[in-house]
Amino acid sequence: MPSSVQPTLPFEAEVPDLYRFEREAAAGGFRMVAGVDEAGRGPLAGPVVAAAVILNAPPGEPLIEGLNDSKQLSAARREALYPLIMEKALSVGVGIVDATEIDRINILQATIVAMKQAIAGLSASPDFVLLDALTLPDFLIPQKGIIKGDASSASIAAASIVAKVTRDRMMDELHQRFPQYGFNVHKGYGTRLHLDRLREHGPSDIHRKSFRGVVA
Repeated sequence: MPSSVQPTLPFEAEVPDLYRFEREAAAGGFRMVAGVDEAGRGPLAGPVVAAAVILNAPPGEPLIEGLNDSKQLSAARREALYPLIMEKALSVGVGIVDATEIDRINILQATIVAMKQAIAGLSASPDFVLLDALTLPDFLIPQKGIIKGDASSASIAAASIVAKVTRDRMMDELHQRFPQYGFNVHKGYGTRLHLDRLREHGPSDIHRKSFRGVVA
């Protein structure tokens, strides 16, 4: 006899439930859930940028189709999603910490500062915060750090896109000031082109002098 159990289609297992953590928070009585993520911890130049996003989508009803970890999306797709997030999200906040401050306090602490700035910049006050991997010290709002949260939570995914697009646009603008480094191509990351240009021209004012490879 044929089995009565229906096989699971392969694609069903591959589609993540991006609202799982938001629903869990809602089930716990929280109503304003913010997702937080950063862009730019690894580059040799430029700021680290964090974003906080409150989507407030009804449980199980995607507010914005196509959200995903910004690193898994093309630049064109991120640029297409960015205005949708800015338009449809309940609130968006951004935090920026420059290279000088990164050198002064280190990149982890700078990332934490940027995240707190982003949350403080929200026009609506969150009562629960979801973060990609990190948790924030000395923070009074309930929070949850999620490993690979930018691919697991719609709110964090939206924040990752806002942070990445914001930072990439900043690096494009900085390219106009420092065209010799090619920031419009590598966004400050340690590519071969960037390292070659560093050896040729030395570091600029926006390079992170405390990062290995920046100062000979």
